Amino acid sequence: MEQSRLFLSVIIPTYERAGQLSVCLGALAAQEYPRDRFEVVVVDDDSSISPEPTVDTFRDRLNVRYLRQRHAGPAAARNYGAAQAKGPFLAFTDDDCAPAAGWLQSLSKCFLSCSDCALGGRTINKLANNPYSTVSQLIVDYLYARWNSDPERATFFTSNNLALPASSFQAVGGFDTGWTRAAGEDRDLCDRLISRGYRLKYAPDALVCHAHPLSFRTFWRQHFNYGRGAYRLHRLRGRLNSTG
Repeated sequence: MEQSRLFLSVIIPTYERAGQLSVCLGALAAQEYPRDRFEVVVVDDDSSISPEPTVDTFRDRLNVRYLRQRHAGPAAARNYGAAQAKGPFLAFTDDDCAPAAGWLQSLSKCFLSCSDCALGGRTINKLANNPYSTVSQLIVDYLYARWNSDPERATFFTSNNLALPASSFQAVGGFDTGWTRAAGEDRDLCDRLISRGYRLKYAPDALVCHAHPLSFRTFWRQHFNYGRGAYRLHRLRGRLNSTG
């Protein structure tokens, strides 16, 4: 593969989900996008059972690399993957997601017309029979409708379907590793991108299916963490405004 042809680097943080990671990698192997135009970087956040054997089964179908870090959370894992990425554009998704076959093609098309934008695609809940997963996705859908009412000037994307130039990601310092759980680091990144003058564009054709099973307990814990993340984000915003 000619390095000059590499266009997109897909970053996947993973932790204790080798089975779901396999589904995610299978979806990436089925992309309607030239194989020599993208790479996949899997970053293991110190799982008790290494998912490297799972990654190895896709080496004949994907340009994929496996990295491992000490347990530090998904934000740190994404930063590590981005630091090792070779493509000029980064695309983030999660190990419990399955990008649609046209995902990378849609992102690439948007970048060709808006090369300095950060892009956020559309995510749908794949577990329609799970009421907690359904409600969780409905909340995200509501936030997208509110904060991205102008698709050309969006303000918030979740980190499981987010893409941007590697240079922009590096310029704002990547994800804030102070978030050791998935609980607001994506909102913070979007805030910092906007504050530095980068444009966020909603790209609904870039579709990802999300399969995150939730129970009442895990739903409550997820949204409690989101609340903690929102509190931390508002404190950071307050400090920024007071020094601005």
